[in-house]
Amino acid sequence: MARHARYDRKTALEKAVGLFWEKGYHGSSMKQIEQALDMRPGSIYATFGSKDGLFSEALAAYAEQGGRELAVHLKGFDSIVEGLQDYLRGIACSCGDENAAPSRACMIVKTLLESSNTHPALADQATSILAAIEQSIADLVEQARVNGELVQSVDSQRLARLLQAQIMGLRSMAERNLEPQIMRDLGDDMAAILDGFRTQH
Repeated sequence: MARHARYDRKTALEKAVGLFWEKGYHGSSMKQIEQALDMRPGSIYATFGSKDGLFSEALAAYAEQGGRELAVHLKGFDSIVEGLQDYLRGIACSCGDENAAPSRACMIVKTLLESSNTHPALADQATSILAAIEQSIADLVEQARVNGELVQSVDSQRLARLLQAQIMGLRSMAERNLEPQIMRDLGDDMAAILDGFRTQH
């Protein structure tokens, strides 16, 4: 039974991520949450404690999924820089893919903007997650510098912050439903940022 419960919790979180990512914290009513998770109110509260608790776990799950996707993507490349560039182009392509699900801005950023003046705890969680993502990118950039892929003078933290800002901006731009080619061009422009710091061979 315990194994079944863990599976149900994981499935519920996945459904919660989809709902909250689309509608946000305030836009998701308890009735919508019950329908999306296919759970009774008592079960939701018994499992997650509250709507805030459910949202907090969903936000963490969303961030962890993004981290896993980046790590898996980079394993397919010998070069960290080339892996990051392809990852950036991939974000742009998925955002501009007319056949994909409707593009949505980053759930973490949406949470930060929505909860800054209403739910300080959720805003703090979003801020902490963004800081952790920035640090993970900085670690990758620093490793690329140590590997000789990037110039030794590169400021890894500053470049990571710039890349994170570009990623956040790209996903927000996708909300405008721009032409796929425009999004692909933006992806190429983002990838070119790293070219400016590459060592010349």
